[in-house]
Amino acid sequence: MTEASVQINIPGRPSTYEIAIGHGLLTESSGALAAKILARSGARVHIVSNPTVDRIYGEQLTDSLANAGFTVSKFLMPDGERHKSLKTAQLALRSFAEAGLTRTDAVIALGGGVVGDLAGFASAIYLRGITFIQIPTTLLAMIDSSVGGKTGVNSEFGKNLIGAFHQPLGVIIDPSTLATLEPREITAGLCEMIKHGAIGGKALLGQTSKFLSGFPLANFRESIKLSNFRSDISNLIAANVQFKAKIVAGDERESSNRRDGKSRKILNFGHTLAHALEKVTDYKYFKHGEAVGYGILFTAELSKVLALCDEKDVKLLNDVVHMAGILPPMQNIDSEAVIEAFRFDKKHLAGSLQMILLKGIGKPVILTDRDIPRSATQKVLKQLLHKWA
Repeated sequence: MTEASVQINIPGRPSTYEIAIGHGLLTESSGALAAKILARSGARVHIVSNPTVDRIYGEQLTDSLANAGFTVSKFLMPDGERHKSLKTAQLALRSFAEAGLTRTDAVIALGGGVVGDLAGFASAIYLRGITFIQIPTTLLAMIDSSVGGKTGVNSEFGKNLIGAFHQPLGVIIDPSTLATLEPREITAGLCEMIKHGAIGGKALLGQTSKFLSGFPLANFRESIKLSNFRSDISNLIAANVQFKAKIVAGDERESSNRRDGKSRKILNFGHTLAHALEKVTDYKYFKHGEAVGYGILFTAELSKVLALCDEKDVKLLNDVVHMAGILPPMQNIDSEAVIEAFRFDKKHLAGSLQMILLKGIGKPVILTDRDIPRSATQKVLKQLLHKWA
């Protein structure tokens, strides 16, 4: 049953697409929803997933799609951020061709952000663009990477520097899949929620904080059986999707000449450090959202040091991040290597790195590294690394 839905309306586009949210959608309604989204049945659909997710949900999705009249084929990519690469994308493209996909067929991404990003990117460049549907199975993918049309792969010179804007035709979110996630994956998604609250305002941040107060992470798997939990998590996911959808609708392709508080760039809050941490650890140590959690703490503290944000708001963000779970320790991470990795961030424009800081909760500001003393960045980063070693 669909408990909530969000319409994505991109100005200048001929149509909108829907993000359907509801417990049981994947197992009970995915085939019918895919037929509705594609406005046809009988076409070929090609599932992109990984072995872990496929083992849990692959057969159910395949059966539902087949019952709706689709011919189903599948590609399984290796599990993990380090496999979000051009090499894996090439393997996915080969599977598209071997399955005989045409421009009237579709790709379905079943999995977390890595699967969604890679499947979307491959869909964007195969036959110069074919339709795809997102079925995210992690909290982070539900509220962030499945929404907005950014797709891409990592490379030796940085994260997501190779990619394309390619909007899905629809998104199917089933919060029931969260019951199968390990706590670290839940923490990763919650950190992205906190990021949205930090830049979106105290109402959204407060909704996340209230949820965590009522349903502590330690009891997450047991709580998901409760009707009030199921209602609250669906509403929280919908609120985050609505926030991101509004930003994307106003600046779909992240215009390079915008530096206002409604630029899509503000969604990169916390990501400068996050991407650097992922790069220096070869994408093997942190979950993306965990790295974003550290990015939130770093950027909030830097905003305070630069006298942009008061201590009360910084403490609030710290408190909510701590409610989201334990982040991996950062021993043996070199601050200079992290700062060097900033150079490979995709937010570099005209030779300068743009960083999103805060003037307060819900008040993001875009500055360049020319506006931020290197000494302040080094000081705050070293303090963070020492504190969380």
